[in-house]
Amino acid sequence: MATKDQKGKGEGEEQTFHKVRMTFTSREVKSLESACTKIIQNAKDRELKVSGPVRMPTKHLNITTRKAPNGEGTNTWDRFEMKIHKRVIDLTSPSDKIKEVTSIAIDPCVNVELIITDSQDA
Repeated sequence: MATKDQKGKGEGEEQTFHKVRMTFTSREVKSLESACTKIIQNAKDRELKVSGPVRMPTKHLNITTRKAPNGEGTNTWDRFEMKIHKRVIDLTSPSDKIKEVTSIAIDPCVNVELIITDSQDA
């Protein structure tokens, strides 16, 4: 009996749930991790279902180039490397709470990509 009363009260407030996949990329690990912890803490404060951050493989971009601009002299080479770190966080939340969770200040060196889809299960 008590479960029917609780269900009856919740029917008027039916909300659509969305699955949100947030992808963070950055060259700096410290700022990337701080952005992830801010988002996760913000989502847990609002009692949302959170999974992540999942650490994706780091991309290593290498460039090897000659030091001498004209090609004469000893063959000496410069090696440059850039590492790109990536984290993925999945959220399941009502449509009105997505903006609240994602409205935080993040370092400018962190790129964020949001993918929002409808959830099949609530």
